[in-house]
Amino acid sequence: MVTTRETKRAELRERLIDAAENELQNKGLSGLKARDVTARAGCALGALYNAVEDLDMLVLEVNARTLANLGAALKAALPGPDASPVDSLQALASTYIDFAIENRRLWLALFEHRLPEDRAVPERHRQSHAVLIDGIAAPLAQLRPDLAQEALSLRARTVFAAVHGVVHLSLQGQFVGVPLPDLKAEVRALVEIMARRAA
Repeated sequence: MVTTRETKRAELRERLIDAAENELQNKGLSGLKARDVTARAGCALGALYNAVEDLDMLVLEVNARTLANLGAALKAALPGPDASPVDSLQALASTYIDFAIENRRLWLALFEHRLPEDRAVPERHRQSHAVLIDGIAAPLAQLRPDLAQEALSLRARTVFAAVHGVVHLSLQGQFVGVPLPDLKAEVRALVEIMARRAA
């Protein structure tokens, strides 16, 4: 039976996650401060450490939410079963770019946040990253039916990493990054090249 205390703790935890998500959207990972989060959540600073252990774990909770939203967007973007595997990969890449641009600071927090070296990422948070490559495997399997499951999984990670690298450099404004107005066209060309090589 759930007690009133447990209910209040769960509600506080959700308020803190909401507040941290807003702070990350507005200030980015480097601007995230525990005092700002608790002020936005309407609670004392010490309440954060009772609800989610510490600020790092709170960021992981926000990241899990971001990954779930990204996963839903990618799943919704997949064309019907009659679509070609290349069309499916292109739809995933285009949606990934849109999500990254529209949720820039939350998206960056997914890849920039690091726990201290002496702390392991909880397994459920590691598993939540599977949404990044889940949709890639099926179209790749159509292009490369000869690949065993392990090799297919590795290839899906490689395809994701290639697209992600281009998007990440572009959104960071790196000198070698693709200018934002050209990002979709260049990623589309990259996916086309990778698909031809995979076939």
